[in-house]
Amino acid sequence: MDATRIILIRHGETAWNASTRIQGHTDIGLNARGLLQAQLVAQALAQREPLAAIVSSDLSRARQTAQATGDATGVAVQVDAQWRERAFGRFEGERFDDILARWPEEAQRWRTREPDWQAPDGGESLVQLRARIAQALNTLAARHAGQLIAIFTHGGVIDVVHRLARGLDLQAPRSWQLANAAIHRLLWTPDSLHIVGWDDQQHLQHPQLMESLDERSA
Repeated sequence: MDATRIILIRHGETAWNASTRIQGHTDIGLNARGLLQAQLVAQALAQREPLAAIVSSDLSRARQTAQATGDATGVAVQVDAQWRERAFGRFEGERFDDILARWPEEAQRWRTREPDWQAPDGGESLVQLRARIAQALNTLAARHAGQLIAIFTHGGVIDVVHRLARGLDLQAPRSWQLANAAIHRLLWTPDSLHIVGWDDQQHLQHPQLMESLDERSA
């Protein structure tokens, strides 16, 4: 079977990203910075060889980011809830420091990446997330053997894909970036998954984005 080339993109920024709130399955749209990031991703991908498919998480922040590329390339966006972020139950909408103050034991289990830990009230464990994403990735990539596809998803999902590609344990410390609107490239076959390029942000070197970063640090 021919290899499938995968472009993996984290959604653009949201207000909750900017305020470091946990999003999970909560449906938050892009902020102004995120909308610009989505347009810059679209411009970058439209300049490459044609995409055979664009697939997005069903959450608004991913769909909005994907739709910009769909509009730029003329490729219809396919929405698939399997590509959602990890569910964080009661913790959604909270900042980590607040969680640490209110639920220190749960926060510690989260911080140490306990594989079977689930946030109270509907959270998803890392083991469950990995199983969901591995199945979604293998099914989608096999369907598009020999083609180039783009997947718009979330930081926790992309972290799992990185671990799958490198054969890393769920509890291994993270040393890789998961920036909003960054582009990651992988090569899939039925027997392997390889990282070709990671955390490409060249397309995000835009004056408006640089200005907004300067304003935050001022």
